[in-house]
Amino acid sequence: MTCTAYLHAIGTATPTHDIHTAFVDWARDRLPERPARVFERMAARAAIAHRWSVLPESAGSPVAAGGFYAAETLPGTGARMALYAAAAPTLALAAVGALAEQVALDGVTHLVVASCTGFVAPGVDQIIARRLGLAATVERTLIGFMGCYAAVVALRTARHIVRSEPAARVLVVTVELSTLHLQASDELESLLAMLQFGDGAAAALVTAVPRGLALERPFSAALEESDSLIRWDITDRGFAMHLSGEVPGRLGGALRDPALVGSLTGGATVDRWAVHAGGRSILDSVEQALALPPEALADSRAVLRDCGNMSSATLLFVLARVLRGEPVRHGVALAFGPGMAAEGIAFRTAP
Repeated sequence: MTCTAYLHAIGTATPTHDIHTAFVDWARDRLPERPARVFERMAARAAIAHRWSVLPESAGSPVAAGGFYAAETLPGTGARMALYAAAAPTLALAAVGALAEQVALDGVTHLVVASCTGFVAPGVDQIIARRLGLAATVERTLIGFMGCYAAVVALRTARHIVRSEPAARVLVVTVELSTLHLQASDELESLLAMLQFGDGAAAALVTAVPRGLALERPFSAALEESDSLIRWDITDRGFAMHLSGEVPGRLGGALRDPALVGSLTGGATVDRWAVHAGGRSILDSVEQALALPPEALADSRAVLRDCGNMSSATLLFVLARVLRGEPVRHGVALAFGPGMAAEGIAFRTAP
């Protein structure tokens, strides 16, 4: 008989540099008068108060004189990846430190790391393992370039490991530095996409010991004819994010399909939703499509307000709030990302 995997606790970390207002001012000034008014209105409605960045605070703003993006020609991908190699492990370890304040991290047997905002070799997984002093025998899995739903994939991977090896102690880490990929765009849709993203990291421990949240049935679905709606393009000037304005409507339509919703919920009544905070319009679309009460996505909206969309780290920030809340009988974690695909996993409070 297979055992149940449990998510014990989650530690989170963000940088200290709040770049949200600086970006709004920079983006608005790049647009002609009419699109600028639209951007300003959309920024005010985005329900984001802060987005944090690893970019140095010394210049006050990344686009100010002396800032990383101060020059007319923005830094190349090499310079951005050098920053990723230095900053991503540091931020990830801050999240692991926050986790260690809640649970003991001795005896880790597996390390699962998710990140889509940078490349470095040896990988960020090896750097984290070495700095933590993990045993050389620890099995590592690096989940790359899966975007916002990679947290679900990481948890699902940890669940599979524990169910096959009940003695396993799996450390899950997600780390994203989205602000390393500012693009010199003067297109409204592109600037609105960049408006959503910030930097963050989260770490979780998954074992077979009953504590925290039981990780149950996973869910995965690729939505037909939607592969161009969310994507990253690797360019000589970083990774260009494309987030189509059609995404909320496409998600809403998919989530009105009874068959898909039945697969997602397992036919049970859901008493707690943990939805990736991809943006206000995405959360609104999920809420409307599933006919949820306004308070159902309060955790997701709080994370969006305080941190923006941190790609794969975001859902773990939401689940960290779930862990601090009321007991859950049947919860569903759900995220969307490139493809366009939906990934989810059911959870409940441990007995």
